[in-house]
Amino acid sequence: MTSDRRHLLHPQHHPSDSADPFVWVHGDGVFLTDIDGRRVIDGLSGMWNVSLGHGRRELVDAATRQLSRLAFSTAYAGATHPPAIALADRLAGLVPPSIHAFYFTSGGGEATDSSIRTARYYWRALGKSAKTTVIARELSYHGSTLGAASATGVAEFSEVFGPRLPGFHHIASPYPYRFTSAPGDRRSIGEAAADLLEEAIVRIGPHNVAAFIAEPIQGGGGGIIVPTDDYFPRIRAICDRYDVLLIADEVITGFGRTGRWFGLDHWGVRPDIMQFAKGITSGYIPLGGMGVSERIKSVLDGAPPERRWWHGYTNSAHPVACAVALETIRVLDEEGLVERAARQGARLLQHLRNALADHPNVGDIRGQGLLVGLELVADRPSKERFAASDAIGERVRRELLKRGLYTRVLPDIICLAPPLVTPEQVIDQIADIVVTSIEAVLPR
Repeated sequence: MTSDRRHLLHPQHHPSDSADPFVWVHGDGVFLTDIDGRRVIDGLSGMWNVSLGHGRRELVDAATRQLSRLAFSTAYAGATHPPAIALADRLAGLVPPSIHAFYFTSGGGEATDSSIRTARYYWRALGKSAKTTVIARELSYHGSTLGAASATGVAEFSEVFGPRLPGFHHIASPYPYRFTSAPGDRRSIGEAAADLLEEAIVRIGPHNVAAFIAEPIQGGGGGIIVPTDDYFPRIRAICDRYDVLLIADEVITGFGRTGRWFGLDHWGVRPDIMQFAKGITSGYIPLGGMGVSERIKSVLDGAPPERRWWHGYTNSAHPVACAVALETIRVLDEEGLVERAARQGARLLQHLRNALADHPNVGDIRGQGLLVGLELVADRPSKERFAASDAIGERVRRELLKRGLYTRVLPDIICLAPPLVTPEQVIDQIADIVVTSIEAVLPR
């Protein structure tokens, strides 16, 4: 559309992508319809966030009621409103028991910046002002604000803008399909990958390291990387050993996506800070935030007024967003959608593995709940990647779309994260479309 190209800048903007854009005009359950009437399955829940599907009247009504009652009020110190209070109380009963108090933002990038600033504030308030370095992982994605992009472990998100901010360090991802240890290393993949954190802390100096930030399952940067079960328990022990805060980035994995309320629940690991966004409102209205442990909150509460936690956004704890979040959580709980995600995800994985386990160009099929990735390779025994010039991912994406499935391929990893309400027959349809699309581009 001419006006789109003339006046609008898109996320990750380039005009070559807007020559023939999708113009979405309607959403219904797990389906999207474009301006030409083409109806497709929303295979990524919008941007990993529309967990309850499109057109949920309950969420619209919750927003409308709150808009009619109180459309906006500040939540800065000295003011509050009932939706924010109720949401914090509700979250306290869902999150890992280490998390005690909550701060709300407009999205995940702001949540990352809030977590990083809070970690640095915490140590400075305790007289350990040198503890400012944040360690993150390669192939991570934490947002596009300047701080969040500096934590993000994908070079493309930073290099065209200049260097990352100082004070960020990256270690290798615990990527079971591709992680390699030194010859003769007897440690498991999870142990070896976790020990990279300890090596980095020792090298940088524990007195300089504020926090380690990690997604329980790496999503937008890595293409659904599920760590081995021994990874995060070892990470928690390392953070405890060197007095480093553990920040869990649950922006994609939170609110049922992986078949548990939060990703770290799979391993019983308790973070010091937990950030969230996306699924908390099913994407119907922007909201993000972070939860902090009682020891962190006690430091914030105990600071003198002139040394307070000077942090805030105009839309922090927006009342309409908080009201929609409360309704989203109610639906997730009452309809059993968290447990349903575990069942439907297992069904999707099994279908794909049954059909593609022996395909010579399908290197790995992985996932947790309704968060699934298929990695395509040029050569299965060597795990050799396709050349960029082959454009395999783009060719597969076009075949998926031709058959009625809209999702992302990063760059040769098919990412699947359909709404948690997706019926079994549509789960099977998604799997069938993926199989036939791969076969069309990469016949056996």
